[in-house]
Amino acid sequence: MFVSFVVKFFRLLSFPLVRGKNFSTFFIFGKASCTAAPYIYMNVFTNLFLQAKEFLFPGACALCGCSLIEAEEIRFSLCLNCSDGLTEALRRSDLDSKCNLCGKPMISEIETCLSCRNGEARFFERLWVLFPYIGNFRKLLTAYKFGKNLALADFFAEKITGLLKDSVCKEIPDLKNAVIVPVPPRPGKIKDTGWDQVERLVNRLEKIPGIPIVVRCLKRRKSKVQKKLDRQERLENLKGRIYLNKAYTPQPVYILIDDVITTGSTLEVCSAALKSAGAQKVYCICLFYD
Repeated sequence: MFVSFVVKFFRLLSFPLVRGKNFSTFFIFGKASCTAAPYIYMNVFTNLFLQAKEFLFPGACALCGCSLIEAEEIRFSLCLNCSDGLTEALRRSDLDSKCNLCGKPMISEIETCLSCRNGEARFFERLWVLFPYIGNFRKLLTAYKFGKNLALADFFAEKITGLLKDSVCKEIPDLKNAVIVPVPPRPGKIKDTGWDQVERLVNRLEKIPGIPIVVRCLKRRKSKVQKKLDRQERLENLKGRIYLNKAYTPQPVYILIDDVITTGSTLEVCSAALKSAGAQKVYCICLFYD
């Protein structure tokens, strides 16, 4: 019980109410700028409610629902059995051949699947995806994205860190000097819901030693809801809607971070925006493919 109290207390203190600010600095110094990047700041009361709920009512495992006892279990909101099972599934999937452009498993193709090979050229160099959006993996994303299980961001951040440190940077040296960029949420999302799942993920990532610097340089204008649109319609819908902040100095190599890839249109438009501003290479990492 004491371990649970300590873990949840420090998670509450470190939760980002405003970019670069935490609970303690916000209330000790009494000020925090919310004007620099409107889609970054988070609704204070919603975040406090979510964190207080975790603090006062110890959560259960996001997958099997069992009680969480160990500090690592509480940190990730996953029991050790489920966490180990997901890690093993991820390790096994690494042995499978996956398409470099859509992240989906291939049967006999090399580097790119037949669909991507016959499709239009992409603006990004390569994509890595951690999990399929099926079974327990689907339940995992649902708990995080819709159930607002914030602790799962630490689990995802650790897996992305392993991907970057253990394989990606060894395979592609350019990534050692890359800059991480989150896919921007729709305008007003953070103000309405109090958080964004991708922003939360990169916030946890940038606290891990050795991870490339994170910049929130992409902005997004209003557009239609993407869910019911096909790939071409999504590309048209987002055309000109995502752009680079003029105050930001472009970098040569970027790593885009998103939660789910369906058609790849959002990553495509974000990559195009970065390249039109002077980027030489853009790589992408997503948590799930649908």
